[in-house]
Amino acid sequence: MTGQNARAPLEGLRVIDMSRLVAGNVLTHVLADFGAEVIKIEKPGQGDDLRAWRVEGVSTFWKEYCRNKQSLAVDMRSAEGLAVARELIASADVLVENFRPGTLEKIGLAPDDLLARNPGLIVVRISGWGQTGTWRGRPGFGSLIEAMSGFAMMNGFEDRPPVLPPLALADMIAGQSGAAATLMALRARDRDGSGQVIDLSLFEPMFACLGPQIANHRLTGREPRRMGSLSELSAPRNIYETADGGFVALSASTQAMAERVFRVIGRPDMIIDPRFATNSDRIDHLEECDAAVADFMRSLPRDELVALFTEAEVTVGIVAGVADLDGHPYMTSREVIVETPDSDMSSFPMHAITPRLSRTPGVIKAPGPALGAHSVAILKALGFSRDGIDDLVTRGIVEVPTQ
Repeated sequence: MTGQNARAPLEGLRVIDMSRLVAGNVLTHVLADFGAEVIKIEKPGQGDDLRAWRVEGVSTFWKEYCRNKQSLAVDMRSAEGLAVARELIASADVLVENFRPGTLEKIGLAPDDLLARNPGLIVVRISGWGQTGTWRGRPGFGSLIEAMSGFAMMNGFEDRPPVLPPLALADMIAGQSGAAATLMALRARDRDGSGQVIDLSLFEPMFACLGPQIANHRLTGREPRRMGSLSELSAPRNIYETADGGFVALSASTQAMAERVFRVIGRPDMIIDPRFATNSDRIDHLEECDAAVADFMRSLPRDELVALFTEAEVTVGIVAGVADLDGHPYMTSREVIVETPDSDMSSFPMHAITPRLSRTPGVIKAPGPALGAHSVAILKALGFSRDGIDDLVTRGIVEVPTQ
């Protein structure tokens, strides 16, 4: 559902997005989905680096994570371009940036100065390590954060090196966290009218997702094991190969669920076996418990197993590839994928708006725009004449799409 006829909850909110790549764009796409006016300020001739992430020549990541946004291509290295940015920020509710700490001050957009002119402004500052601390000046792409946070050391198999995630996980988590933080700051502004600065590092949201690992280490003196798809918290839980070469995922994180699993695999004796009777017992005998389930999984084809476990109300499912998801009955019944008209593809499929609000759902209007697609309209709204805009375009300070 795209909620085309509903009023979006963030309608009337203006967001200036000076970020690049993933974290900032995830943050602002959440706001844009729910009605905020998001204006991307991009570098002429290049644009946001996310545009360069192409598949078969199509900027799919840009189209997805910059949907519902406007693009203003203006060179902020020029006095005129910086003045345009200042005017927009003065009219905005939120500014999002992800320069290295100190850069905003160097280019003449120090948060204190911005707040002096626009006291209700929320300034979201995204960086790898935060605006303070000994590493504030270091570059911090998500891959480094995923390594330094402890995630990679936990991820993978015990007899192999640590594994980074195959997607921009730290950035995406930070973006979602930043969207929530922005709404908190706006709620506080509703009470007292004052804006503030949000210091959002990529590191801290990623580290927070790992839970009580520091406490666990102090209690045990041990590093978390790399266990593949097994878990030190509950058993049985793993990815299992099936008789036809497929894979299923199973998780039995409650006692009742584990007992259902044992009945389905024909091993009700495991329910009272002291090695497997409780979750703690199963963790202590993890390999034996897992082997019993794995043996059964290898005896039947994937879809038959899923049907069998589903009938018994066990949490099991296929390990899906993208081809499995595209057109899957669940995906279509839930409208998880939304088709949007697009200039590069006749229809661009993208994830639906999440979360789903019953009364004020968001709206998907269009994929990420062409570089400078809204430059003229934005400058006109700031009071620039058509001749003035043409002059800026001629001098390369502003870019508009070529016809």
